[in-house]
Amino acid sequence: MFSLVIQAGIVVSLLVLGYLFGSFAERRHYKKIREREAKGTGLPVIASRYPPQDQRYHQHLVTGSTVVASDYFKNFLAGLVNIFGGRVTPFESLLDRARREAVLRMKDRARELGAAYVFNIKFDTTRIATGRLAAMEVLAYGTAMVPMDKALGLRSALSDDDVLQPGPVHAV
Repeated sequence: MFSLVIQAGIVVSLLVLGYLFGSFAERRHYKKIREREAKGTGLPVIASRYPPQDQRYHQHLVTGSTVVASDYFKNFLAGLVNIFGGRVTPFESLLDRARREAVLRMKDRARELGAAYVFNIKFDTTRIATGRLAAMEVLAYGTAMVPMDKALGLRSALSDDDVLQPGPVHAV
């Protein structure tokens, strides 16, 4: 009986440690994300399928990818939610952090190219099962619109197919 109490105490201790360390890491990551988002507000990310038509642009596919792992406490809570039903809120914050981080990485890449916009942004999410722990990969991708005057330095990496001419938008 005494060994059963010790084993239960160890399990509870590990869950509490998982909660404390996981909460600390999540708060720290959210703080870094908010700081980076505040610095990077100058590059619009637009979900529209139709590009801006105000000038000529070079187009580039830009991506941002991140993998975020879950902790034991979130897996434990998610298991309880699966038993009783309902929203799996422990993983909602995990996915939110991953999406925001992927967008920030995509915007960093677009800034390196000198983009004025990133349009037609999309997300792709993949669950990576690694034993008992879950990890999520989130890929954010879109088309970076680099104005022609900024793209002159990128000329060697561009082809004529990359140039978007201004004009009317035609539905396909």
